[in-house]
Amino acid sequence: MSVINKGMLDFFKSLRFKILMIVLVVGIIPIAVFRIYYLEKYEDNLIQARIDKLKTVSVVTKNTIITSDYLKTHSSSAVDTELSQVATLFNGRTMIIDKAFKVIKDTYSLDEGNVCLSESVVQCFKGQNTIQYSEKKSYIEIALALSSAEKNPEDETFDGVLLMTFSIKDISDMLNKERYNSDIIVILIWIIVITVAVILQLLISRPFKRMAASIDNIKLGQFDRKIDCDGYTELKEVGESIENMMNRMKELDESRQEFVSNVSHELKTPITSIKVLADSLVMQENVPVEMYREFMTDIVAEIDRENSIITDLLTLVKLEKKTEALKIEKKNVNDLVELVLKRLRPIAAKKNIELVFESFRPVSAEIDDVKMTMVVSNLVENAIKYNVLDGWVRVSLNADYQYFYLKVSDSGIGMPEESLSHIFERFYRVDKTRSRETGGTGLGLSITYNAVIMHKGDIKVHSKEGDGTTFIIRIPLVYSP
Repeated sequence: MSVINKGMLDFFKSLRFKILMIVLVVGIIPIAVFRIYYLEKYEDNLIQARIDKLKTVSVVTKNTIITSDYLKTHSSSAVDTELSQVATLFNGRTMIIDKAFKVIKDTYSLDEGNVCLSESVVQCFKGQNTIQYSEKKSYIEIALALSSAEKNPEDETFDGVLLMTFSIKDISDMLNKERYNSDIIVILIWIIVITVAVILQLLISRPFKRMAASIDNIKLGQFDRKIDCDGYTELKEVGESIENMMNRMKELDESRQEFVSNVSHELKTPITSIKVLADSLVMQENVPVEMYREFMTDIVAEIDRENSIITDLLTLVKLEKKTEALKIEKKNVNDLVELVLKRLRPIAAKKNIELVFESFRPVSAEIDDVKMTMVVSNLVENAIKYNVLDGWVRVSLNADYQYFYLKVSDSGIGMPEESLSHIFERFYRVDKTRSRETGGTGLGLSITYNAVIMHKGDIKVHSKEGDGTTFIIRIPLVYSP
């Protein structure tokens, strides 16, 4: 029970962890991924919208400069007004550069009269207008080539460059604010999700806790206690499985107690008989030789019986614990069965029982010769012992591509239906009085059953009281460990 309960507790811990992980994966991780994706897309959209707007503004400013012929006059109220509005609206700096790379207008009044040889200015004079965005420095730079108003449009040379630089710090501020708001929302969602996860794992694990408490209360072999498995269908199935296992443990415990009792009784009976016979000899003086011989014969018989019980017990223990490995060899099963029947025919003849062997085909299989001989011998010998006078025992052997089948039928006394599920138990006897008369130990069928199982086979029995018994064993032709 402690092992089961420890397993249940470990299962609860694992269940709680799995629930939390599932909720985190299903709830929190998608939220975090969405937040990152959303902010990235939001930033891209803001930057793209600003670039599109600034492109429009720069084109308008360029046209104003060209129409006012600012490159020649270096003075225009329309250009000054336009530049002032752009600077106010977009926090930008504008420079107008002539074809000598000299700055003729700087709204910041810092570089007027200086030479500007920046890469974007050089590219513009080659006819390549440029738009650059620097996330690190938070600005957008637009460079547009300028021509004189009267210049032929087909002329590919340029008279100047309009260089406009706009700060996007306001966009960064908006993004930081959006990040802050999204962080708050995500934290709130995390709190809600974790709270839901904790509540869910408490609700889900509550029936398991009740089951664990029920299992913990079943101590000291109190297998009659019911397990509280109310809850989910799966939990009920687990509870039913545990109850079935407990019932099986109860049966095994009862079987163990009965086995100990039977062993004590079986071993004590011959000893008691020996003691009674020995005491009778000791208490009498001048015992006749004939009586002495009779009593000693009875004592030897009881010793043989005791030895038979102990031998069968040792054989059964070895088979059940598998301490004795099978000695698998390719054997002719037909010869093995015939040899066993040859040894048992004298016993059958004493009761005038017809012993018939029917072989449908030659059978060779990988078996343990000694243990399989014991199986056949036990089944046929029981069929003879528990038969009627002038009865019959039929043994048949057949095989297919995978198994061989041995069938032992008799015309004997049969067994009641309620006994069929117990006949392979140790010391179980259908009729204890009749079994005493036949001299059996009650271990033969248990030994037979374990030997068949060791060969990876199975054994079935069909019987009806007063109408004989049939045993059918099935053994693989090729043994696989």
